Amino acid sequence: MELTKLPNIENTLAEKLFKAGISTIKDLIKLGAEQAFLRLSIEDETSCFNMLCALEGAIQGIRWHGISKERMNELKEFLRLKRIK
Repeated sequence: MELTKLPNIENTLAEKLFKAGISTIKDLIKLGAEQAFLRLSIEDETSCFNMLCALEGAIQGIRWHGISKERMNELKEFLRLKRIK
């Protein structure tokens, strides 16, 4: 699968993305981490912060540990707001 060429995207996550209608790197980049995560969370109840960070890192082309502190905080806030709804 093309998606496994990205950092943080192993076969299992790539399969979940495919099931959620995200089958190419271009699809993932176009959607962005948050929207891709929302799609995944419909298919997979185990979606978590680490998965969101993996998606963001993949889009940036880096391991998720390298995401800036500011962006990490944005992702945490997104997840917090998602859970409130």
